[in-house]
Amino acid sequence: MQNDRLRPRGATITGQPVDQGPGSVGLSVVIPAYLEEERLAPTLEVVRAYLDAHVGSGPEDWEVIVVDDGSPDRTTAIALKAGVQEHRIRLVRSEENKGKGSALRLGVGTSLGRRVLVMDADLSTPMEELAGLQKTLADDPRLAAAIGSRAHRDSTVERQQSALREVLGWTGNRVIRLVAVRGIRDTQCGFKLFDGDQARAAFGASRLDGWAIDVEILQYFRRKGWPVAEVPVRWAHQDGSKVRFPDYVRTLGELVRLNARGILVAALYLFAAFFLYKGLWADPDGAILAHSLQDQNQWEWFFGVTADNVAHLRNPLFTDFQNMPDGVNLMGNTVMLGLSVPLTPVTLLFGPTITLALVFTLGIAGTAWAWYWLIHRRLTEKRWAAAVGGALAAFAPPMVSHANAHPNFVVLFMIPVIIDRALRLCEGRNVVRDGILLGLFSAYQVFLGEEPFLLAAMGMLIFALVFALYDRESARTAVRPLGEGLLIAAIVSVPLVAFPLAWQFFGPQSYHSVLHGEGGAGNPLGALAEYSARSLFGDAETAGRLSLNTTEQNAFYGWPLIALAAGITLWLWRRPVVRALGLTALAAAVLSLGPQVRIDKFDVTLPAPWALLRHLPLLESVIEGRVAMVCAPVLGMLIALALDRIRDLRAREHRVVGYLAVAAALVPILPLPLVTADREPVPAFIAEGHYKEYLEDGRSLVPVPLPDPGSAAALRWQSGTGFGFKLAGGYFNGPDGPDRVGIYGAKPRMLSDLLRDVRWGAAGPSEIPPPMRDQARADLAHWKAGLIVLPVTQERAPELRGTLTALLDQEPRKVADCFIWQVASS
Repeated sequence: MQNDRLRPRGATITGQPVDQGPGSVGLSVVIPAYLEEERLAPTLEVVRAYLDAHVGSGPEDWEVIVVDDGSPDRTTAIALKAGVQEHRIRLVRSEENKGKGSALRLGVGTSLGRRVLVMDADLSTPMEELAGLQKTLADDPRLAAAIGSRAHRDSTVERQQSALREVLGWTGNRVIRLVAVRGIRDTQCGFKLFDGDQARAAFGASRLDGWAIDVEILQYFRRKGWPVAEVPVRWAHQDGSKVRFPDYVRTLGELVRLNARGILVAALYLFAAFFLYKGLWADPDGAILAHSLQDQNQWEWFFGVTADNVAHLRNPLFTDFQNMPDGVNLMGNTVMLGLSVPLTPVTLLFGPTITLALVFTLGIAGTAWAWYWLIHRRLTEKRWAAAVGGALAAFAPPMVSHANAHPNFVVLFMIPVIIDRALRLCEGRNVVRDGILLGLFSAYQVFLGEEPFLLAAMGMLIFALVFALYDRESARTAVRPLGEGLLIAAIVSVPLVAFPLAWQFFGPQSYHSVLHGEGGAGNPLGALAEYSARSLFGDAETAGRLSLNTTEQNAFYGWPLIALAAGITLWLWRRPVVRALGLTALAAAVLSLGPQVRIDKFDVTLPAPWALLRHLPLLESVIEGRVAMVCAPVLGMLIALALDRIRDLRAREHRVVGYLAVAAALVPILPLPLVTADREPVPAFIAEGHYKEYLEDGRSLVPVPLPDPGSAAALRWQSGTGFGFKLAGGYFNGPDGPDRVGIYGAKPRMLSDLLRDVRWGAAGPSEIPPPMRDQARADLAHWKAGLIVLPVTQERAPELRGTLTALLDQEPRKVADCFIWQVASS
């Protein structure tokens, strides 16, 4: 009788001891075999001789397990004959041919060794290489596996594969490293030595039957945090390989299957993102995000002008297509060069509206998946728990609020990647590599969004300080490699961002800070516990009263989620990571209140911690209410940890209560689709190119009213028609006054202020005194104006027309759907 506990289904086992269990043998050698009647016997003789000579000759020193994967030839008979001659050679036979993965799962599952060697039957890696693997494990007790690597710089490849196999192997290896096992250069070399118990756990949990089993096992080790070392070996290609071209295709399919759950999570995130933006995608040309204020016009212009700069080989850090003649410092505005430059072909082919919609949709979905990846990698093995955490991190109420207007606060997929690389530095395994990558990732994030990066850095710093307080031993271990890695990261990143940042802070149209008043722009205390306008349980009026505007609802997590997060922190308080997460969320929430907190119930205003930070460099320009956005990923991580723990509770009723508590916190803040409205079309006078007959080269077009933060539709006149002219005025961040304090929009001038006031309801001047007429002409001269354009459909068009006619002492001409005034050169 065989040991039923170890008997695999669909297989027969011969030669297995009845009274022995895992760990009773020093070394198990597992050899998968299919159609190996010609070389199995000599291979077994070589293996036996080596093991007797170098491992031991006792009955408990070693065992060899041949797994016949349903071979129709004499493979089974040869293995049985070897087992008769040497009782330490055993056979596991599958009833049908399923693949290498199935064979290894059967063989490792029946192994008894304290260590398990998995090797190919063709001896492409000689048995003598086992000594190097054993030494590697002996020298570092932390290691769980030592694997032969043909890609190691000290390896020797004595006989190459064919050119086609080399290309296919190289391509497959790059795909594997990209989507499955980063950092391991050769996953497919058939010579791997594992800790026995960990090998049996990994192969027992495996699902793949084909050649990608190696990837699945290494991925399992990586997920468990079991270190793996690549070891140089001698290797030579052997004729008679069982790997054919269709096997490469099947392996690719297995990689997809291996990542199927992650792909499903990504698909769900993408569906949620399209659901959020369904109104915009339904009619990209005719719809606008109703709560974007004027920011959609601004962001489309940013993507459009960047593409135009790239296409014409102009400086991507500056333009004078807006705010003529002074121009706009694009690096001082969040134009997201990290996306707007590579997406130039999309913008030129399909227009900036499609580009922005893609950035919003793919950005928020990609950010959710990046947080899911980080949470799954670092905090929980349960993918569904990590998926919920990632969803909360990216689709939390403040993120959805910014999804109306601010892609730089939605596209945050690099932040989890940067956090993971910083954590790798703390582990100290490859400080140089991780430092270089952290530097590159950080530089790229600068070109995606500096303020979100700054806020993320604040959150990471708070977390690190709190974690170090509660786990001082880990902190002491991490200090040196982290410090060295950060220095390397700085050496890498600073040269990449030095010139753009110098241009941003000292170049043309640079500014020093953007002030938000003495009271600041913090969140009211009540905003933390209420629901946002686009949450399932939200109320637009309440949210509007507690926020700056619809794009700045920076808290609004709802009291059930706040209560649940507090409960999770107390429940799992013993874990330092939970303490650090909970206190990080608390600190971010408090800082987001701004320099002072108003308590209406007691009619009192108290100073708050942000008052100590508000005048520090960089922080002086931050809208402090946005610090609460740090809570989104932190809460996502706490929820994931709680779900992981709830799943393992023994009592069913306890699990039900736990899941209901999570649902009660998350359901009220489920996001609703963003509201869209009909978009004002570009006037035919502009869209059909009539302006070209009236506007001289080098002169600006002056829309009425001039574009500013309150009315920027004229920016679409440019971005939607290919940037055929330059505009006076605009919506951007630029300097004002001798101190170059940052303001939103162009420097105010008499004529722009007058037209703005009339547009919003003020009566035009009853009489035009000469000084006013002279100032209007001076303003036009400053803008290098060549043409003034007033759409006939513009709100209060008659009043605006009358004001301009009086100022210029000139009646307009009506062309197509606009009134126009040509301005003579001064």
